[in-house]
Amino acid sequence: MPGDASTAPLDTLLASVRACRLCAAHLPFEPRPLLRAGASARLLIAGQAPGARAHESGVPWNDASGIRLRQWLGLEREVFYDDSRIAIVPMGFCFPGKGESGDLPPRPECAQTWHPHLLPLLPRVGLTLVIGHYAQVFFLRQRRKTTLTDTVRAWRDYLPHALPLPHPSPRNQLWFKMNPWFEAELVPELRQQVAALL
Repeated sequence: MPGDASTAPLDTLLASVRACRLCAAHLPFEPRPLLRAGASARLLIAGQAPGARAHESGVPWNDASGIRLRQWLGLEREVFYDDSRIAIVPMGFCFPGKGESGDLPPRPECAQTWHPHLLPLLPRVGLTLVIGHYAQVFFLRQRRKTTLTDTVRAWRDYLPHALPLPHPSPRNQLWFKMNPWFEAELVPELRQQVAALL
């Protein structure tokens, strides 16, 4: 219920995040923080930052990367965007702009400022999908391996609470071809974990 005391702190905090203009001077567009979360969420998707299409639409993972991610998870769009079940809290909440070889890194202010307040308000999260380098640095800290590939290859070491993934971007097509074990071994386990959780 909207007025439920158990959701009020999270709702208030989400409103503050969505109004955030902390790094406006460093962004190529007007800030548009994108995240989704409900106090009852069981799965946390921690990615990098919204892309250009997500920024334009106001919907996180609303692009080819999101389509691939939903395929990995075995989830329909409606379930993926059900914030009572799935929280989407990236490392950077706003589109950081384009660089020479893709999007720029997420702004560091988001995780430093908001994550310490947001994450404790998601007490029912049973599994965090740690997608990409920046999320793995934040969530796995000293437990991550030397490279992203090594970290993802060691996915069993992080269960049952976390599961590291590569970014599902079409730009990573070569990585997927060079690492067939990912689709053969990790993706089926990912789907099983998510199905059991939700």
